[in-house]
Amino acid sequence: MRQKVVIIGSGLGGLSAGAILARAGYDVAVLERHSVAGGCLQCFSRNGTRFETGMHFVGAVEPGQILHRILTLCGVADDVRFSRLNPAGYNVISLAGRRFRYAAGREAFIETLAADIGGHQKEISAAFDLMRSCARSSSLYTARNDTDAAFLASEYHLASIGDVFRSLGVNSLLRDVMGGDLSLYAGNIDTTPFSAMAFLKEFYSDGGYRFVGGSSTLADALVKVIRQCGGEVYTRREAIRIECGTARADAVVTNTGERFEADYILSDIHPSALMPLLDTPLLRPVYRQRMLSLENVISAFTVYLTFREGAMKYMDCNLFGYTHPSPWGCENFTGTGWPGGYLYMHHADKDENGYARCGQIISYMRFAEVEKWAHTRLGNRPEEYHLFKKERAERLIGAVEKDVPGLRQSIKSINVSTPLTYRDYTATPQGSMYGVSKNLLLGTSNRVSYKTRIPNLFLIGQNINSHGMLGVLVGTLVACAELPGLNDIFKRLHHE
Repeated sequence: MRQKVVIIGSGLGGLSAGAILARAGYDVAVLERHSVAGGCLQCFSRNGTRFETGMHFVGAVEPGQILHRILTLCGVADDVRFSRLNPAGYNVISLAGRRFRYAAGREAFIETLAADIGGHQKEISAAFDLMRSCARSSSLYTARNDTDAAFLASEYHLASIGDVFRSLGVNSLLRDVMGGDLSLYAGNIDTTPFSAMAFLKEFYSDGGYRFVGGSSTLADALVKVIRQCGGEVYTRREAIRIECGTARADAVVTNTGERFEADYILSDIHPSALMPLLDTPLLRPVYRQRMLSLENVISAFTVYLTFREGAMKYMDCNLFGYTHPSPWGCENFTGTGWPGGYLYMHHADKDENGYARCGQIISYMRFAEVEKWAHTRLGNRPEEYHLFKKERAERLIGAVEKDVPGLRQSIKSINVSTPLTYRDYTATPQGSMYGVSKNLLLGTSNRVSYKTRIPNLFLIGQNINSHGMLGVLVGTLVACAELPGLNDIFKRLHHE
């Protein structure tokens, strides 16, 4: 008889775990509270236009590269299409109007950035090589226990971005330019570990790619694999209770009254959302309280743009713009000073005619900005809230138009999401973009292990390992390796 695995939540972590385990012979049931599976892989449509919600672009998708190998392990590498961003500058950083490009590949990255900055090849090279060494010291890349590599990873996991840059003698301009994509990992120069930046930079070191047709194509492919292997993804099934015995978790009960028995349970929801489901002495009160008190990263305000037909040329790069010469601290801008920065991008449509149908602008926003409407729900928010959204959307579009002249006149319609939208959509505290903060100052008190004191209950998702797509997938692999028959999963990864 096949062992049963119940997965709570159908985000990238839940679906990738489901695909890996179903392919390994487990009887998989994925429970999703919404009507559509996928979490932040989901897309939504407005007036015939399709928008991304969270997974906007990725790296390392070519055969032999890490994301391609993981997608192969999940059985979906041939089912998802990608559009490559401009290798001469897949990310463009605009600091107070001055532009800098991230080019694909080590030599091109160093040469291009040196040309834009005006020299400093030696510093750029040293920073790039250290980030690469740090990222590749992860077991994800080595697939073996390596003492030196483990030391390198731990050393830079305990040092802040600012501390490492200072030790390298990196000047302030290069430091600011290298931090220009910080919104992808909610980076803070004094509290975010250098390893977080290194991991992200290595992921994109050979360039960036967009999902053709949206990231929901990946969600659909993972669901298909799970079902083809005899598993199931259940929507409108909200987990309301995890039944535990004296030594282990036995089953998950849903809002529909169904009871899903389990040999193993994987939770792809925020730890604070998991705690109310567990009424058991197997978890110590101090652990439970810590999970409920975790610090989370900031939320976001997003403007979804639909362009007039033939009005906006497709932009094959991502634009990170800042109203000040430095990106650091832009999350602190509120009120009349907002926004401090933004990420502007287009979506890769199935019809590649040289023009963009849609795009979006994302900027940090603190939950305090919308807290007065926290008690309201989608479809029942007051007019004051909608006026707030309109005013902030206009302000954000205005900020981008300084870098993209003619933007406003190309827009046909807009839609907006706020921290309240993110909260209700992702079930993360205060609509956090990436969940649990990777804050060095909080030490182990803000770290979440994939293991719990309930021996057959494991945690997956971006709260556990690292932010972003690769971080989620790494956490999935680590948790799956705990199940019988999957202890060699990293070895298999490197043979895919």
